[in-house]
Amino acid sequence: MGAEPTGAARAAFQRGGIRATIQPNDHPYMNGAWAPQHNEHTAEDMVVIGTIPTDIDGVYVRNTENPVHQPLGRYHPFDGDGMLHAITLKDGKASYRNRFVRTKGFEAEQEAGRALWAGLAEHPSLSERPGWGAHGGLKDSSSTDVIIHAGAILSTFYQCGEGYRLDPFTLEQLPSADWCPPEGISAHPKVDEKTGELLFFNYSKTAPFMHYGVVGADNQLKHLTPVPLPGARLPHDMAFTTNYSILNDFPLFWEEHLLPKGYHVARFHPEMKSRFGIIPRFGNAEDIKWFEADATYVLHFLNAWEDGDEIVMDGYFQDNPVPETSPDAWPAYERIMTFLDQNMLQPKLHRWRFNLNTGATTETRLDDRVLEFGIINNQFAGVKYRYAYSAVSKPGWFLFTGVVKHDMDTGDSWAIDFGPERYGSEPGFAPRIGATEEDDGYLVTYVSDMIEDRSECVIYDARKLADGPVARIILPERISSGTHATWSQGATIRASQAAKAA
Repeated sequence: MGAEPTGAARAAFQRGGIRATIQPNDHPYMNGAWAPQHNEHTAEDMVVIGTIPTDIDGVYVRNTENPVHQPLGRYHPFDGDGMLHAITLKDGKASYRNRFVRTKGFEAEQEAGRALWAGLAEHPSLSERPGWGAHGGLKDSSSTDVIIHAGAILSTFYQCGEGYRLDPFTLEQLPSADWCPPEGISAHPKVDEKTGELLFFNYSKTAPFMHYGVVGADNQLKHLTPVPLPGARLPHDMAFTTNYSILNDFPLFWEEHLLPKGYHVARFHPEMKSRFGIIPRFGNAEDIKWFEADATYVLHFLNAWEDGDEIVMDGYFQDNPVPETSPDAWPAYERIMTFLDQNMLQPKLHRWRFNLNTGATTETRLDDRVLEFGIINNQFAGVKYRYAYSAVSKPGWFLFTGVVKHDMDTGDSWAIDFGPERYGSEPGFAPRIGATEEDDGYLVTYVSDMIEDRSECVIYDARKLADGPVARIILPERISSGTHATWSQGATIRASQAAKAA
C-alpha cells in the first residue's frame, strides 16, 4: 500500500473523502497544467469578470485526468481517474460542480487504497487484477469522452469500457447504461439532436472486431449489429448523417503477432488504404458500403452530411500518424511526449466525399495548419453546416492554446489565443436563446491560467471572437487538463428528464 498523503495532499484527502496515495514526482503529465486535482466542489457564488449573458441556458461539461493512486509502473496521462466538471449557465448566473466518475475500477482502488491496474504504457501482467478492465488488464477510467443523451451525462473510455451516467445539473451518479454490449462501448458515441438517438460503436481483439448500435431518445437499445473487419483495429471516432453512419478501418493497428503475448504495439501500414464503412442508421453488416481512401489515421471527425448521391465528411487527416520518437526535455518520457504532441502527428482539416453510386472517393485538404479537437453547433450535426471551431495545440504538449473558427463556405477563418501560459479545453458551442443563425451563440471553455494559478470558465461571443471574453468565471480550484468536453441546451435536458419522470 502507498504512503499516507501528506501536506496539501492530506488536506485534499480530508476535504474530499478520497483515498489518495499519489506521491510528488517529476512526470511532465503530473505537474503544471496536468497536476491532478482531488477536491470535489459545489460552488454558486463565484467571482465573475465581465457579465454572464442572460441569453444562454445550458450545461458545459469537461472531463479531466486525475490519478489518485501511485501508478503501477510508468504512468500515461490517459490512465488518470476521470473527473467531470460541469457549469450550469442560466439567467445570467452560474453554478459549478466537479466529481470523480465512480467507475468500478475507481471504487475497487478506493477500497484497496492503492492502484490495482497497470496503465497504457505498461504490460498488463503488472496489474493485480488482469482479468478485468477495458481490454483485460487496463482500468476503465471513463476519462476520454463526455456527451449528454436522454437527459444524462454519458462518460466513456476510448478502449471500450462501460457507459457511466450522471445527472448534468447535480453530477449525481446514475445507474450505468444497461444497454452496453458485453464488449463495451468506445468513446465518441454521437447524439443526433433532431431524433434524440445515440449512435455508438465498439471494437475488440476477437471477431467480428467491431459492433455498431443505436440507442433511442428513451435510453433503450434499438439496434445492434456486427461490423466484420479483417482483424483487430483501433477506431477512435465515427460520424453520421441524417440516414447513415460512417465507421472506419484505418491502417494503424496493433501488431497481431504480439497480441497473444500481451503487448499492444501499434504500427502504421502506409501501403494499405484507409477504409470507411457507410451503413444505414438501422442497417446490418450486409448493408455496409466500404470506400477506400488515402492511408492515414483520424482521431476526430467534425461532421458529415448527404449531398445528392454523395456523403461528405470533414475531419482531421494525420500526415504523420506514427512519428519517430526523439529525445527532448523529458527523455524518460520520450514516447509519451511524442504521441501526445499534435504538432508531431500533423493533423490537418480534411474533407472526404463518398459517391454511393460509383463507389468513388475524393479528398480535399481544407487547411494546412495543425488543428484538431474540432466542434460545431450540435444542432447542425449530421446535416450541411457552415462553421467549425478547432483547437490549436502547444508544440511538445497536449495543451490547447487557442481556437480557430472556420467559415466552411467561404474559407475564411479567425483565430483567438488564450494568452501567455493559459490553456483551454475543447470548447462547447452554446446557441443563443432564440438564435436563428448557425453561429449566433457563445463558445464556452475552461482555461487554466498558470501564471495566476487558477482556472476560469471563459465565455466568448462566437461572432465577435476578437473582442475577447464577455465573461470569465473564476472556479474554486485550478483544474487538471483533459481531453473532451460538451455543451447541451438546458431546455433539451429538462425536457428529457421530464419525459423520463412522466
